[in-house]
Amino acid sequence: MKNNDWKDRLNVVYSTNPDFAYITDEKEENETLPKQQQKLRVSIEKNHRGGKTVTLVKNFIGTDADMKELGKLLKTKCGVGGSTKDGEILIQGDFKEKIIELLKKEGYTQTK
Repeated sequence: MKNNDWKDRLNVVYSTNPDFAYITDEKEENETLPKQQQKLRVSIEKNHRGGKTVTLVKNFIGTDADMKELGKLLKTKCGVGGSTKDGEILIQGDFKEKIIELLKKEGYTQTK
């Protein structure tokens, strides 16, 4: 049975070919590496943030859902806000040492 969801075909020109397959622009997500293989880098940044200090966690390799889950854990443990976007986890405030300690407790052994 073919998928006839009209939302997937929005803005697509009609084809009379019965074997025509609609091509969508879905991105393939990377598979999440095990915690021991993740080489996370934690840094402090103040530039372009209106003078506010943020702690950045970079180089996470995996799905967006896993990155958001890790970001939520870090935000909860630090008791502050933050976000996850563009392959980075932003934590509001200067929590570099605490985040490195938390990541190592969670099993991310190659964290600096």
